[in-house]
Amino acid sequence: MRTVSLTIDGQQITAREGDNLLWVALDNGIYIPNLCAIRDKSEPMASCRLCFVEVEGKEQPVTACTETVTEGMIVNTRGTRALSLARRSFELLMASHSLDCAHCPKSGSCELQHIARYLGTRLKSKQLRELRRDLPIDDSHPQIIYDPNKCVLCGRCIWTCREHLGVGVLGFAHRGFQRMVTTFEDEPLAISKCDRCVECIGVCPTGALLPRNETKTRVTSES
Repeated sequence: MRTVSLTIDGQQITAREGDNLLWVALDNGIYIPNLCAIRDKSEPMASCRLCFVEVEGKEQPVTACTETVTEGMIVNTRGTRALSLARRSFELLMASHSLDCAHCPKSGSCELQHIARYLGTRLKSKQLRELRRDLPIDDSHPQIIYDPNKCVLCGRCIWTCREHLGVGVLGFAHRGFQRMVTTFEDEPLAISKCDRCVECIGVCPTGALLPRNETKTRVTSES
């Protein structure tokens, strides 16, 4: 496969023709907000709508995860229109997110905090009405605590469990506002076929999936 030269934020970059724009940028130290991107997934989910960029020659901003690099491509990740779209998507996402950073063990390493800083926006918008789901927390598993209220539906844990590991415990269920990551028939993780590999915790960008011991430690220290 031949190589091509492109420009991202003024930086000259060489990549393989047809490579994914998002990963080319990230691999060259250029951050683009993203939640649902999975490097090994053949087709991008493009569901979080956070990775908008502006490409010279295109009338509207595009999602970097669905673009492939071409010779002479000129990309602006900090364009006004792209950032505006990303901020709006982030605000909509956070409207139904349970925000409890002070008591969350993921605070400081949470991707949502990183994205908010990058976009220069609050974690919670004052313009949108908060939509709370108040779903029960699953603490039945000896190693994992799952809080669906902090899930952003990125699908990383599902892909890891199903495609990467071939276990298939986790999946999407329900539709619309009720959509969530859960087990078959919403059974507790403790009685599911989870083999306790806990790799789902490692790919979760938020505090939705946490190791039980870390959660206990944080709660004790805060109390």
